[in-house]
Amino acid sequence: MRFGWRFHEYGEPGEVLRFEQSPDIHPGSNEIRVRVAATSLNFADVLLCRGRYQHKPDLPCTPGLEVCGIVEQVGEGVDPAALGSRVVGQPVLPYGGFADHALLRHEQAYPVPTNIDDATAATLHLTYLTAWLGLHRRAGMRAGDVVVVTAAAGGVGSAAVQIARAAGATVVGIASGAAKTAAVARLGADHVIDRATDDVVASVRAFAPDGADIVFDSVGGEAYEWATKYIAFEGRIIVVGFASGAIPQPRLNHSFVKNYTIAGLHWTLYLRHRPELIDLAQKSLFEMTASGLLDPMITTRIAPREIPMALDTLAQGRTHGKIVVEWR
Repeated sequence: MRFGWRFHEYGEPGEVLRFEQSPDIHPGSNEIRVRVAATSLNFADVLLCRGRYQHKPDLPCTPGLEVCGIVEQVGEGVDPAALGSRVVGQPVLPYGGFADHALLRHEQAYPVPTNIDDATAATLHLTYLTAWLGLHRRAGMRAGDVVVVTAAAGGVGSAAVQIARAAGATVVGIASGAAKTAAVARLGADHVIDRATDDVVASVRAFAPDGADIVFDSVGGEAYEWATKYIAFEGRIIVVGFASGAIPQPRLNHSFVKNYTIAGLHWTLYLRHRPELIDLAQKSLFEMTASGLLDPMITTRIAPREIPMALDTLAQGRTHGKIVVEWR
């Protein structure tokens, strides 16, 4: 039997998730079943529960989109040599990672180096791939660029701060409150802005008079509007999400007058259109972590029973860094 959290209807995680026993899952063609070791929590899991994720899987559904686990069973077309290997990947829904077993596509499961632990590996896929592809692929980041991260204390934001720093960029991190801004400073941001007390546009302009070359925005709403005011000539605003719940309506005449680019990132499309870039990015992330350039900011490690409460806290914006559930 399989044990884990599932929702049968849409709503807030703490209201709709139920810990249940369900029949065993078995891999189909080119799939693998993994015994879950660690699962990273993401805002996308909240959207899944709310029915607002870009993909609506069949119900009941187990969330958990970023998993590290051990291959226990392989489907047709998968080399049995994969059995026993430790991999990271995004599960095939509705069989996500908030359970003791999950299904993954074999070609989308990446072997984890032995010198990276389970919890760290579980943060180095969805979250860090979003930051890597957003900055390196969509923004064309170069050493010396001024990169503003609009939610720098969050999971994907903290990843973006570290990846930008590793590339030689100058990083401005925006967060809210003393605890979060302190966390961003510890990540190595060159300048930190508290959006709860500071004038964000004036603060960016004071630090970077010519404006930001790149804005990595996962917030939307007024954070995006502010970005259009401090973006540099030929700057790039990379839209990776709308954690504020407000989806901006870009004024294209403004981007025309100021000569900046608005680029979206839906990283999973690369699995279909440019899978070789995912391979390259995942390998790069593992190498940078092993060499000490990246150190995922895991602030909380929880037991499986704590998942719904942790997701509600994440949904309310009261977390920073990454929350990882460890399955023992």
